[in-house]
Order: sequence, then C-alpha cells, then structure tokens
Amino acid sequence: MKFNYTDLDTCHTASGLVIVIDVLRAFSNAAYAFSRGAKEIRLVSTVDEALALRSRLPNARAMGEVGGLPPAGFDFGNSPAQMLEAELRGASLIQRTGAGTQGAVRCVKAETRLAASYVVAEATVRYALQSDPPEVTFVITGGYNNDEDLSCAEYLQSLFEGKTPAKEPFIQRVYASKDAEAHLDPGRPEFPLSDLDLCTRIDAFNFAMLIQKEQESLIMRAIK
Repeated sequence: MKFNYTDLDTCHTASGLVIVIDVLRAFSNAAYAFSRGAKEIRLVSTVDEALALRSRLPNARAMGEVGGLPPAGFDFGNSPAQMLEAELRGASLIQRTGAGTQGAVRCVKAETRLAASYVVAEATVRYALQSDPPEVTFVITGGYNNDEDLSCAEYLQSLFEGKTPAKEPFIQRVYASKDAEAHLDPGRPEFPLSDLDLCTRIDAFNFAMLIQKEQESLIMRAIK
C-alpha cells in the first residue's frame, strides 16, 4: 500500500481514497456531535453558506469557527467540550471551519473521502481497509508546521501497516503543537484546556466519518 501526504494547497489533486484530518478541532468535534445524536453534518467553505443552508433545512444548526472562535449567528463553536453538553438527536449540522471543512471541500477528485481525527482512528482504518485500497492520501489540513494533524496521519499509517503504535508519544505531539498553545493558556478561556483531552482520546468512538457528495451538498455521516 502506498501512502501520500498533502495539504490544503495541493489536496485538490488527490484521487482514490482520501483521509482528511483535523485533530484540533473540526473532525474531533464532528465525532462528538455524532455521539450526541446528530444524523448528518454538511460541510461548507464559508460562514454565509452555513447560515443560508441552515435556513433551508429543518432541525438544522450551524457549528464551526473563524480564527478559532464561533462566527456571529452560529449555534455552536468548534469545541468538543461544548458539544458534549448539546442535545442533537436527529439534528442536521452545518460545519464551517478554517482547515478541516476546507480540506473536505477541496478534495474534488477523491473517490472516497473520510474525515478523521484521533478519536475515530481505528474505525477509520478498519472502514478504509474494506475496499483494499492500493494507496491512501492523507490531507494535513493544519499544515506540516502544525504537528497535530501530521502526527495523526502517521498514527493512521502505522495502523494501516498492521502496527500497534504506542499512543502516548502521539498524544504528546498534539499537546506540543502550535494550535494547542491557546488551549494551554489560562488567559484564553475561549479555548478550553479540556478540548485537548477530548481530542486526544484515541479511539473514543467506534465509527468512521464518511463524506459523500449528494446533489450539491457534501454530507458526512457516522458509519460503523
């Protein structure tokens, strides 16, 4: 099996099986939303798209961030700690973030798109292996200089290779990453420290997150 690594600038060229990674925090938050009962998550590029789509869908709510903070008019930000308190049974969510959803939208040549983070790592690999892919492309949405997404891709690659990697070194890389700095700053309560714990609970959930194009929408669902 061949492994490719790409980022937001080049992921539009990726084909075949593509795994879009956002650990802090979009695709960790999405997994927690599914655990709270959300039936689907629609992925968009802009705040305006999210708000317009919410107005057209029954029982829909907007979640996400701009610069890490919830945009005006959104129901939720990008925090798993907040999501754990939400009642989402049967709800459709519309997600817009600066990294994860951008990667998903830009992977226009992918035959299969999966959203991933540490909390769904094993389930993601298990689902992907069902199709016996000759190669896998990881989209490092946070960029190569921000280690949480790269570390997750390397962890997933180890699982694809049949290895059992020690978890703690990968968790430490998340805590040492650039995006973790705000969560470690007690002067920035808008970035909860608890989000780091929630985003590094490896295999917290036993489902993969499959993204499919349906008409004009990109829709993500939890798949076991």
